[in-house]
Amino acid sequence: MDKFFKISERGSTVSTEIIGGLTTFLAMSYIIAVNPAMMEAAGIPFNAGLTATCFGAAIMTVAMGLFANRPIALASGMGINAIVAYTLCLGLGVDWRVAMGVIFLEGILILVLVLCGLRQAVMDAIPVSLRRAIGIGIGLFIAFIGLKGGGFIAADESTFIVLGDLTSPAAIVAVVSLIVAVIFTALKFKAGLLISIIVATVVGIPLGVTPPITDFTFVPDFSAFAAPFQMTPNGVMGIVEVFMQPILLLFVFSLLMSDFFDTMGTVVAVGSRAEFVDEKGDVEDIKPILTVDSAAAAVGGFVGASSITSFVESVSGAAAGARTGLSNIVIGIAFAVCAFLAPVIGMVSGSATCGALVVVGYLMMTEIGEIDWSDIASAFPAFVTIIGIPFTYSIANGIGFGFISYCIIKVVQGKPKDVKPLMWVAALAFLAAFIFA
Repeated sequence: MDKFFKISERGSTVSTEIIGGLTTFLAMSYIIAVNPAMMEAAGIPFNAGLTATCFGAAIMTVAMGLFANRPIALASGMGINAIVAYTLCLGLGVDWRVAMGVIFLEGILILVLVLCGLRQAVMDAIPVSLRRAIGIGIGLFIAFIGLKGGGFIAADESTFIVLGDLTSPAAIVAVVSLIVAVIFTALKFKAGLLISIIVATVVGIPLGVTPPITDFTFVPDFSAFAAPFQMTPNGVMGIVEVFMQPILLLFVFSLLMSDFFDTMGTVVAVGSRAEFVDEKGDVEDIKPILTVDSAAAAVGGFVGASSITSFVESVSGAAAGARTGLSNIVIGIAFAVCAFLAPVIGMVSGSATCGALVVVGYLMMTEIGEIDWSDIASAFPAFVTIIGIPFTYSIANGIGFGFISYCIIKVVQGKPKDVKPLMWVAALAFLAAFIFA
């Protein structure tokens, strides 16, 4: 096992990988409750959505561990699942089997791009400053998610965001998780983030923040599997119906753009913490990572779980010391178990994971000093990327802002040749997506 996963070679241990895997799993476990609820809104029975979510995440996370040997966990992506439920199914009235056909086709197309080398070529064309900015922006994004989930910040009609009620039970639990996470991080204790989640979950029980377990039984429902190839109420196979509605082909392209660049940002962010990104921002052995991630999108559509993608919460596991795919095996097993014991994982609240996510955000901000802020061609695109990701609640949007501004500045400076051809293509694609969205 040590030789296969290169545990010692990467300066890790089995116990560290287990702790890292559990940390990532708990940080992303909210998807077990959130995604099935969204899929239910799309028309998929809750139990079927839960089964698809858990087994889809388990299969693809293990696949990433075995084939790419990197601590990057995968599950149904937030954002795309909302598009499936509220735009395609509820908005356009598309049957859920057809919607999963859209996801399946998007996954197949992006897999083809990877196998042709285009996805890696686009990553290689990104300037180093932008690569660093993507990781920093994701760090702010993760911290924002943690603060929002913990009640530190709240929505406001006039100012958009205000300080939350710090005397509320949810905020108190979040404060506990943050204090514990910071203390253990300061002490350089690798299991600190995991412990902060567990301690906060326990503290939340008497405060009513940690939901009680009411049902230990759950029988997996595989009725959503092979969704694109099931027959719709119209008597047509789901994937065939996609080609009968031209507007759905536009959604295939739109979702492909989102998946393409969300994963790019996530891989760079996790790689920076897990030490498989070099000083230039190049990701080591990236093709297997992108191949598994691309296949995951298609698998997500096939099982009825929406697009499965690399989760940025994997950074929390990397921060806890995970360096190999062994941590993925731990995560995969946990997801598979949750197909039968989901109520137990449902006890982990957003308040309990707040501290871990905020500390991870802090750790990712350490890259900011590596950007040359005296050069506007490097600094401004980096700046709009960093603020664009959390402010628009989208990794892809922030990357798009950075790409477009970088190309514009280089043209104004009379240095258009500094921009690699694929950067132009990506920037124009983003511009078109922003205009026609």
